[in-house]
Amino acid sequence: MYDRLLLPTDGSAGMERVIEHADEIARRHDAAVEVVYVVNTSHMTTMPTGASVEGIRGLLSEEGEMAIEAAERICSPETTVEHTILEGDPEREIVAHAAENGADLIVMGTHGRGGIDRLLLGSVAEHVVRRSPVPVLTVHVDEALTAA
Repeated sequence: MYDRLLLPTDGSAGMERVIEHADEIARRHDAAVEVVYVVNTSHMTTMPTGASVEGIRGLLSEEGEMAIEAAERICSPETTVEHTILEGDPEREIVAHAAENGADLIVMGTHGRGGIDRLLLGSVAEHVVRRSPVPVLTVHVDEALTAA
């Protein structure tokens, strides 16, 4: 049923639970997991002119590499793990990447915010669920880990 899972990560500590879910599904279906980190460049045009866009992009890419390495450590040795760092708007990039690269399932975290928090902060997961051409499994991020 699943040959290729897409696992977007933001590198937060609470993502461990999400990664474990993706790994379990991958092992049960003998599927590959592609860990994706999106460097959010969609807001870089509003940065002060003194800020180095390349410097910030580099820092965010390093953060992405660390997030990917963390996901690779959590996945079982028998799981095939690939990785990609993308740039752009995370909501759009995740959906486009899934469609263009043959993902059968997207497994991603959600903070489960509601009300005013969701209105103010938005929800990448909600956007992906609404627009994805493939099924999306959302896993509640472990808030106890993100607060630590």
